[in-house]
Amino acid sequence: MTDYVKVASYEGRKGEIRKVVLLYSGGLDTSVMLKWIQEYYNAEVIALTIDIGQQADNLEEIRQKALKLGALKAYVIDAKKEFAYHYLAKGIKANARYQGDYHLATPLGRPLLAKIAVDIAREENCDCIAHGCTGKGNDQVRIEGTVLTLAPEMKIIAPVREWGMGRDEELEYARVHNIPVKQTKDSPYSYDDNMWGVSAEGGEIENPALIPNLPAILQVCNIIEKTPHESQLVKLGFLRGIPVQLNGIDMDLPSIILELNKIGALHGVGVTHHLEDRVVGLKVRGVYESPAAHTIIRAHETLEKFVCTRQENEFKSVVDQKWGYLCYGALWHEPLMDDLNAFIEKINEKVTGLVTIKLFKGRADVVAVETPNSIFDEKLATFMKSNAFNQNASAGFTEIYTMQMRLSQEKERYALVSVGGDENKEKFAPLIAELQKQGFLLFATKGTHAYLAKQGVKSILVHKANEESHKPNLIDLLKQNRFDLVVNVPTPSKPISEEIDGKNIRNWSVKNGVQLITDYEVFKVTVEKMAKSAKSGLSKLSESTKKPALL
Repeated sequence: MTDYVKVASYEGRKGEIRKVVLLYSGGLDTSVMLKWIQEYYNAEVIALTIDIGQQADNLEEIRQKALKLGALKAYVIDAKKEFAYHYLAKGIKANARYQGDYHLATPLGRPLLAKIAVDIAREENCDCIAHGCTGKGNDQVRIEGTVLTLAPEMKIIAPVREWGMGRDEELEYARVHNIPVKQTKDSPYSYDDNMWGVSAEGGEIENPALIPNLPAILQVCNIIEKTPHESQLVKLGFLRGIPVQLNGIDMDLPSIILELNKIGALHGVGVTHHLEDRVVGLKVRGVYESPAAHTIIRAHETLEKFVCTRQENEFKSVVDQKWGYLCYGALWHEPLMDDLNAFIEKINEKVTGLVTIKLFKGRADVVAVETPNSIFDEKLATFMKSNAFNQNASAGFTEIYTMQMRLSQEKERYALVSVGGDENKEKFAPLIAELQKQGFLLFATKGTHAYLAKQGVKSILVHKANEESHKPNLIDLLKQNRFDLVVNVPTPSKPISEEIDGKNIRNWSVKNGVQLITDYEVFKVTVEKMAKSAKSGLSKLSESTKKPALL
């Protein structure tokens, strides 16, 4: 024994429990503990094996094994339909997964196992429930949390957590007590199995730096190298989010899942090497086989996306992720789970249709979808010629839709400069260059643009108002209300075109309240003020970020 100390009030203690329901899988841990509970606790044991569609177990052999090991009774309860319709159905509608493509086979099963264990314990007047979970895993939280929720009077023991035996010690205990087990030192893998998937842990799987030996690990799926070289099409019919038909044949949900497991396993579908964060804080790896789950979720998710709006799909993905975390995290009876399920049920009222999936070399790809509830319109979506979609509205939509994005990126200020006469250009050019240094993007009319270019000052050429075929054109830019400052200095003898431009510029400035500069001294003062203002702002910012002096 280790120095394990029981601190929780619900943990059963030696001498205070007399009759125990053991959740019995027939594997190494539960087979050893069936014997150990009798010896250490001097208690009677009722073995409870629950059929939730285990893919690799012989449940009658397991029942007989429990009786041979001294169980007072050995129950095998068929809960496949309850599991499928009350647990897996919710998972399908929620596109159940956790941190990738782990489809939550074990987390979905644990609340049901705990519920049935409570029912049997009360029926048999037992005072304790035992399970084979370790102290480092999620399942102890899932099972014990459910038992505590449904039967707060019940004691619970977790022998693997208590006895401190390692895998080698368990194997030795089994040898000494003549307990037949599949595990050996050379085959160290531990499995959990139900119709929704098989999980494997132990051995090299525990070390993410090692490559799992899939031929030795996989229980139901072919390795990719042994899958058929021909693809296979599977047709799944859904009614309100639940599969009701496989390849044109009406079937109940358990039958569809079990049959899809066989078909998917043949093609190596649903094999996942998965790194995950456990509830207790550990980061671990497992190898999962879930051929039916992977295929059904792919089909359901695609059909659901097809019948829902963009907003529904976006929000549903958030709900699904939270649902997955609650399920994985042992919170099946958390009220939020009921709240999420209410939304999920509402969405799934329209998830009806036929989905065709291609299975090939480990992949399950949805290749066709048919539904009476689609909001797809071929006339609107087609890339062929069609007048059903008003493409004239697209440009306007884009301009409005991207407005905030574009405004957020417009960190520069814009100045329009138009200076007439060589003498004026020479006089104003240094101040215009200073504007550029202060962060202004310069737009200049033709003559001004050419002069600034010679001085090494970059500007964008603006064509005259009467040059409508040349872009960017002054009138177009004024209509965009782009400028923060306007410098407009007329030529002593103005051409008609320049007079028109000047009038347009002055009228626009007055109408939009934008500063208009026509005088050199005003321009000089304005530039100096802006320079001081920028320095003052930086100074204040610097002061605000200084650390306060220590008192």
